[in-house]
Order: sequence, then C-alpha cells, then structure tokens
Amino acid sequence: MTKNAGTIDRSIRVLLGLVLISLVFVGPQTPWGWIGVVPLVTGLIGYCPVYKLVGINTCPLRGR
Repeated sequence: MTKNAGTIDRSIRVLLGLVLISLVFVGPQTPWGWIGVVPLVTGLIGYCPVYKLVGINTCPLRGR
C-alpha cells in the first residue's frame, strides 16, 4: 500500500477527523461524529482508497 496523500492533505484530514470525533463528546452528541474516524485514519496512514480508485495522488514522492 503506497502513500497517496500529501502532507497538507494528511494534516487537513487529521484535523477534520478530530473535530468530527469531538462532536460526539461536546456537540450534538450524535453517533454521526464517529464518521471522523475515516479521515483520521486515512490522514495518519497517508493512504486514501478513494484516491486510488479515481487516480489522485497528492503525495510529492509519487508512490513512496
């Protein structure tokens, strides 16, 4: 599994994931906040399966 998400992309994903997960605890407290696990995990590992399907690669190392 090669990385296909760049540094800025990964940072945004991690931040968005943490914000969404925090909504479970401090916001409207609905289970929909747990959807934040997806961008959090993809940001941490640097790989997005959707990017692979559509042929997008924001990683400057191109496949490393």
